[in-house]
Amino acid sequence: MKNKIVNGVLSGCIVLLVISCNAKKEEPATPVVDKEQIKKEIQAKEDEFAATYNAGVVKNIGYYADDETSFYQNRAPLVGKEAIIEFLKSDAISNSNTISFKTNEVFASNDGNQVVEIGSFKVVDSANTVINTGNYMSLFEKRNGKYMSLRDMSASDMPNK
Repeated sequence: MKNKIVNGVLSGCIVLLVISCNAKKEEPATPVVDKEQIKKEIQAKEDEFAATYNAGVVKNIGYYADDETSFYQNRAPLVGKEAIIEFLKSDAISNSNTISFKTNEVFASNDGNQVVEIGSFKVVDSANTVINTGNYMSLFEKRNGKYMSLRDMSASDMPNK
């Protein structure tokens, strides 16, 4: 009788040991990223960029990180915020033309600290006639609580003249 009790306890211990060794380890919770909120934040950055650019005060554009690299058609990459601002000053559209941007998609990292944006742009003249359209991609990183562009590239839909 004593052997049956000992064997039963040993068997129970072995079963518990096997069960505890095979128990699933809990994965750390993945942060929930609200892509719609991120899309709104990125669109607000684009709207701010357009308003600043259209007002002709490109020196105040807070869109780019200091270590930004920007790729435009038919030119070498622009490296650094200052180089991009100098290019924007020299390439500024006329006062009667305005540019606007539309964030079409965002792809966020699991923690939301990096975001790839795919969007489109449109330039219209004072009569609201479209004079240029195109698409762009931007890589943003959250720095000090704000998204900053690290890399961007754009391409016009208009034929080369």
